[in-house]
Amino acid sequence: MRPSTHRSPRAQAAAAPAVANAKLVVASAEFLLSMVETRWSARNGDNSTMESGLRAQQELERIEQQIAKLEAVTPDEGTRHQIEELHARVHALREQVSAHLGAWEKTELARHPQRPHTLDYVERIFTDWSEIHGDRGFGDDPAMVCGMARFHGEQVVVLGTQKERDMKQKVYRNFGLPNPEGYRKALRVMKIAEKFSRPIFTFVDVTGANPGVGAEERGQAEAIARNLREMARLRVPIITAITGEGGSGGALAIAVADRVLMMENAIYSVISPEGCASIMWRDAAKKELAAQALRITASDLSELGCIDDIVPEPEGGAHVDHEAAAALLDAALSKHFAELRKLPSGELVASRYNKFRHMAQFLRVEP
Repeated sequence: MRPSTHRSPRAQAAAAPAVANAKLVVASAEFLLSMVETRWSARNGDNSTMESGLRAQQELERIEQQIAKLEAVTPDEGTRHQIEELHARVHALREQVSAHLGAWEKTELARHPQRPHTLDYVERIFTDWSEIHGDRGFGDDPAMVCGMARFHGEQVVVLGTQKERDMKQKVYRNFGLPNPEGYRKALRVMKIAEKFSRPIFTFVDVTGANPGVGAEERGQAEAIARNLREMARLRVPIITAITGEGGSGGALAIAVADRVLMMENAIYSVISPEGCASIMWRDAAKKELAAQALRITASDLSELGCIDDIVPEPEGGAHVDHEAAAALLDAALSKHFAELRKLPSGELVASRYNKFRHMAQFLRVEP
């Protein structure tokens, strides 16, 4: 016998306040969404009055959180239909916002505190992770993590810069700014990879190399320069992923690779927008103008031939869904790894050399 779906008058009376409350929350979410839609459509293409795309995405996140709470209480059929319509409107507006994000707004997304870091990706993409410490010269650098792992069963070496979220860990990781010993540790591990014929995966999310006095005294420039030279010679496949910020020589020191991938909302630049604005206009407040002029977004760098592929991110950015972001990056890494592993070592080195030699070449028009 099928159980009866009829509820007693007492049960219906008890459920009535919950349904009314659900409808009230739906109305509130719909009102907030209408405000975001109105402000976004009022731009009319005028960037000077354009609401920040990042702020619009944050408001959409709050609306979705309200909707998620409603779904948990299983509202009636009419309310459920309203929730589905709200989901569709949020999805459509988020696509519009993402398509119109400027260079500075993508910079803000690349710096989002909840964005996944290197160890977050290692945990989700690789197995049998075993970290290696120390440069055998000065000490260990927690801002640079290195180790051995397996990638879909294949033995590989993984390294990358590591940021953190709470203050204690930020201090421990030196706010994600590697010292010379970090780059020397990375090179030591890459030499181990070459010795045992293990492919190398590097993850970049760094504002730049540590500008401190101690770092300069211990040979920051020499450590970075040596990495550039030695990575160009390594006879194993190297794949780099720019997952957040790719700042200056601090990023390039572990990014001389056969394939350089960029997350959709990552940035890769010779200097930060604030630093550029301070130099060019003596005004750091012009950072948005500098970000646009530097051409630091994934689409810009793909056009310039500086990167090989753009990795899509979940709706709203990688910080919204770490699992989905890792899955998308995993797919891109697998694709390029399958291509590189077929090439002999000599061809790898020659191809890598030519790749970097032919970057940023422009035709000169004679008068």
